[in-house]
Amino acid sequence: MPPVTTLPVPDFVQADQVTQVYRVPYQERAIAARAWAQQQDIAPASQDPLRLCLLLIDVQNTFCLPEFELYVGGRSGQGALNDNRRLCQFIYQNLGVITAIAPTLDTHTAAQIFHPLFWLDSQGNPPAPMTMISYDDVVAGKWQVNPEMAPYMAVEDLQEFALHYTRRLTYDSKYPLTIWPYHSMLGGIGHALVSAIEEACFFHSIARHSPTLYEVKGSNPLTENYSVLSPEVLEDSQGSAIARKNQRFTDKLLDFDAIVVAGQAKSHCVAWSVEDLLTEINARDPQLAQKVYLLEDCTSPVVVPDVVDFTDAADEAYARFAAAGMHRVTTELPMSEWPGLAL
Repeated sequence: MPPVTTLPVPDFVQADQVTQVYRVPYQERAIAARAWAQQQDIAPASQDPLRLCLLLIDVQNTFCLPEFELYVGGRSGQGALNDNRRLCQFIYQNLGVITAIAPTLDTHTAAQIFHPLFWLDSQGNPPAPMTMISYDDVVAGKWQVNPEMAPYMAVEDLQEFALHYTRRLTYDSKYPLTIWPYHSMLGGIGHALVSAIEEACFFHSIARHSPTLYEVKGSNPLTENYSVLSPEVLEDSQGSAIARKNQRFTDKLLDFDAIVVAGQAKSHCVAWSVEDLLTEINARDPQLAQKVYLLEDCTSPVVVPDVVDFTDAADEAYARFAAAGMHRVTTELPMSEWPGLAL
């Protein structure tokens, strides 16, 4: 059986590694992981009496390193860096009880509805990053779609779709359409997992004989995709599908006995993913919410000083999740003492 005590952290793990981009020495780590499993008496994940999944939302360079495009600093400015220091420790210390790790990968190209290339103002200029585009803005002509994008999009009238899209966000009480800096670009360094987190996931996969469950999201050009479980908008104005929910991954997550959630950003992709998971749980059995653990000191909200601060929105979401039966936990409390977790 997996140990329920906190394991030591291997000597190669250093706290400042979360600030660096580096090549993981896979073969060296594979050898070390096999030896570590034997030394610490860590059984293969297939033998776990309680199947626990660590869901890592978008722990990518683009969100987690200050020099990249959408660093999630929180109010302290050190948010994602400190989150990932704790997260690395958490993975190694609980290697014996984490059955599977499921990292999501926000995945984008330039020509998407939330990037500057998609929009123009009345003077033909693209919006600056962090511009909010409302339905009223589109109606008034303050912003219109870039006509050069139309041939590449799977809708007949792109401007009409823009009206529908922004109206839908308002109707569904979503965040207004935010024009984000180009980020998490497919094929780029920002798209990759933080090196120290990737290394921990790889080490886990070898030590536990458990493939890492990577999940790609966000590549649809016509909709935002904060949640790994569902895009923001699923249909065009005529009711034709432009995207679909990720039912396969939802089912996979809910098949585990426990789900631990961490990652970035607490106010956006984490909150929206948990919200969609809760919606599915409520449709099946509200008691299933008790299998979800929100690792609160391994996630931070979007804060751009003097521009936007989503801290309160994130905290309100987490309070709502807890009221539904999910557990708010931190790495300071050993997993063996987490409420309802029968290790």
